[in-house]
Amino acid sequence: MDPATPAGTAARGTGRRDLAEAYREWQEQLQKSPAREISFDTISGAPNQPLYTPLDADGFDYDRDLGLPGEYPFTRGIHASMYRTRLWTMRQFSGFGTARDTNARYKFLLGRGQTGLSVAFDNPTIMGYDSDAPIAAGEVGVTGVAIDSLADMEVLFGGIDQGQVSTSMTINGPAAILFAFYLACAEKRGVPLAKLRGTLQNDILKEYIAQKTWCFPPHPSMRIITDLMAFASKNVPQWNTISISGYHIREAGATAAQELAFTLADGFAYVEAGIAAGMDVDEFAPRLSFFWNSHLDFFEEIGKYRAARRIWARAMRDKYGAKKRESRAMRDKYGAKKRESWLLRFHTQTAGVSLVAQQPENNIVRTAYEALAGVLGGTQSLHTNSMDETLALPSEKAVQIALRTQQVLAYETGVVNTIDPLAGSYYVESVTRRLEQEAQAYFDEIARRGGVIRCIEEGFFQREIARSAYRYQQEIERRERIIVGVNEFVTDEPLTIPILRIDEDVEKEQVASLKKLKAGRDHGAVKDRLAALTTAARDGKANLVERILDCARLYATEGEIRDALRQVFGDYREPAEF
Repeated sequence: MDPATPAGTAARGTGRRDLAEAYREWQEQLQKSPAREISFDTISGAPNQPLYTPLDADGFDYDRDLGLPGEYPFTRGIHASMYRTRLWTMRQFSGFGTARDTNARYKFLLGRGQTGLSVAFDNPTIMGYDSDAPIAAGEVGVTGVAIDSLADMEVLFGGIDQGQVSTSMTINGPAAILFAFYLACAEKRGVPLAKLRGTLQNDILKEYIAQKTWCFPPHPSMRIITDLMAFASKNVPQWNTISISGYHIREAGATAAQELAFTLADGFAYVEAGIAAGMDVDEFAPRLSFFWNSHLDFFEEIGKYRAARRIWARAMRDKYGAKKRESRAMRDKYGAKKRESWLLRFHTQTAGVSLVAQQPENNIVRTAYEALAGVLGGTQSLHTNSMDETLALPSEKAVQIALRTQQVLAYETGVVNTIDPLAGSYYVESVTRRLEQEAQAYFDEIARRGGVIRCIEEGFFQREIARSAYRYQQEIERRERIIVGVNEFVTDEPLTIPILRIDEDVEKEQVASLKKLKAGRDHGAVKDRLAALTTAARDGKANLVERILDCARLYATEGEIRDALRQVFGDYREPAEF
């Protein structure tokens, strides 16, 4: 399946004539019909042949490269039955205004068939600031929900049974703090922590690479994450402790291969950090999950998901297997002891960066194709973007259409009836193999440069992504790549869809609520707990998540907890890249 031209490869018979000879004759005919003057490369810039045949399948081995669904290396899916037993979780990313506003949106979505929750926090919360911090002015509740303390979390999940619903929280720098609010909320309601299901994004490495919302420098951030993995493996065993995210790397301008490689490299870095912290890989690896982007290049996206499962399974079994010192036969028999450690489970979100403000209804169509790619790639969970997300937070009408897009896909199209239906396609298998090879080249380069954190500190990832983003933008500006409504098929139609506006009174209400909370707490107890957290951060022995949870139970705020840690960990300033 070499993606290069098959000329020169071993000839294969078709039963009627030599295929290589026939292919050459076909190419001669092809030359008589000049191609349109447009790029046929993938969105990532990879070349596409006009046709793929058995000549591209040299070296392909079914058992080694595909296997059956639910079998190593899981190219065809992590479950034997996939969607014939259970559909993916439909999880719309939602949050705006106050906790009360967002609670109402959650109940709206659950009432219309959504099967999981996904919390979108506002910028101050994402950066670890309280709503009354001067830097938060003008940002409270604007791009997500404002959560300052356990009190807000209690309102956010008011009337929602945390023991019954799976919750995803998109938070990274202060992830342990927001997780502690969620746990403390469940405790107060009598919900056992062992019963909680959900996912914490908690992927700080991609923050340094792409999204740029961190609280502390890389090394102490990794300590907090390994503490969280250790805490959750003992106390919240059904919780996914990290959603290792390629989504934001892709949104920053990465290619599909860069998204695949940088994200999996981050995943391996977390595995190595957990092992270095003294944990058995099988204690925490089964609760690592992934979060991929679904962009518009349909087949490249499907190949990306399939390659990701294969790469992860091979590394987790062969590189991080707990029996490395034993013979190969013993390792293959026992491997990383849990099969679950080999499985790459993932959430998919359609590409926000592919949405455009011009003719926003077209975004519904873009999102539907991207969602289809995610499903054909075997996702376990899916968010479909709303058509207005390039203009504002989703309106009620727009988010309902986005959810209905998933429901039509699941119940009307028939694509869920057969598992991995594109397997064996000369093109899809070729794309899958190409992406695996390109990812491996990046893994080798990252290792040569000293590992993921060293590459972050030296700006390697950032430069690679910037180059790819620049190339893509140049293709659009030169009209080598057509974007409907942007550089072709342009109209001057007025905007007619409803837009969600966040009332300025949201910030006043949130700040007043926070002031009331601080006035009513046991000040001495809060001060003591925060001091204990600072001490634990300094001595390096205690599990920080346990100390953060102690603070959360007493209604210490996010900003106060962050400041207690910052006294020891300091801030991080990214090196400038030009």
